[in-house]
Amino acid sequence: MKTYKGRGIVLHTLKYGDSSMVVYLLTDVGGRRSYMVQGVRSRSGRGSKLALFQPVFPVEFEGLESPRQEMHRFREVRAGFALQSLPFDVRKSTMALFMAEVLYRLVRECEPNEPLFTFVWNSVGALDAMREGVANFHLWFLANLSRLLGYRPGNDYTPGAWFDIREGEYASVRPSHPGVMSQECARLLDELLHCDVRRLGTIPLNRALRSDFLNAMLVYFGYHLDAISAVQSVRILKEVF
Repeated sequence: MKTYKGRGIVLHTLKYGDSSMVVYLLTDVGGRRSYMVQGVRSRSGRGSKLALFQPVFPVEFEGLESPRQEMHRFREVRAGFALQSLPFDVRKSTMALFMAEVLYRLVRECEPNEPLFTFVWNSVGALDAMREGVANFHLWFLANLSRLLGYRPGNDYTPGAWFDIREGEYASVRPSHPGVMSQECARLLDELLHCDVRRLGTIPLNRALRSDFLNAMLVYFGYHLDAISAVQSVRILKEVF
């Protein structure tokens, strides 16, 4: 049996039997991976591990890989870094639920993707530390996730442009098909792609524009990947923001 060390971001968990669970992680060592965790729900004192496996919580681990077992296992697992506010702030925990579900549905690769992993790991830390601009964070995350997944706009933004979702480019003339971001959403997409996450509080957005942009980004992702249409946490996100 081979051992290895890695870091991961929790994407999803499934109960398995009475006391075990399957944990899906985005890892630095192998992209998306699933791990069997036994005894996590037992009364023998090991139940504290359950607290580690919440949406987008960062973990560090020593993994076990065996050719005889389909799923990886942990030899040891602990928090990747201490979260100060994310577990206790309903706005941030709602955001975390959305981020985890989007990543769980969109990321299927079982190969290391260092830029994507680093972006997600750092995004969790940024959200946890954020004091202003929390309401805009999920929009910034989606815009920049599109860049990491290869869907960044193919040309530069010009004032007054629309964004052609089918072509993945800004358009000076509104395309005739319905797959188009409004001029306001196109401007916001460009602004978020160039905005430092620590300055999200300087972007003045109302609830209506946040909702419009979120819908537009989900259509954009959905044009490339059908799985995004099944994200259930969007409704909760819109209620909070």
